[in-house]
Amino acid sequence: MITLYGIKNCDTIKKTRRWLDEHQVEYRFHDYRADGLTAELLATFINELGWEALLNTRGTTWRKLDESVRAGVDNANSAAALMLEMPAIIKRPLLCAPAQPMLLGFSDERYSQWLADIAPAAGQ
Repeated sequence: MITLYGIKNCDTIKKTRRWLDEHQVEYRFHDYRADGLTAELLATFINELGWEALLNTRGTTWRKLDESVRAGVDNANSAAALMLEMPAIIKRPLLCAPAQPMLLGFSDERYSQWLADIAPAAGQ
């Protein structure tokens, strides 16, 4: 089962959900705010994707942070602490499927390829 991680009111999450529904992709949505985010789950994301990729430094949440807080985020531990405290600062969407590479961000082309790559595994 594919899991889509993000925040319900995010425009890119809404776009992703529309795309998945239009392509009749079965998935489960995990809202960081409603469903929570554990340190273990976040560590899984960081181990595969890297903390730099996960940290959304282009979003409003990051820009609203005090400069001293932003400057203090310079390694995986400090980034993880901030992401656990403020899940809205995690880049989204994040798609996960068992035994498949995670897919971060929205791209029609990348989603189509990712789904094509996991389709044989889903059929087994």
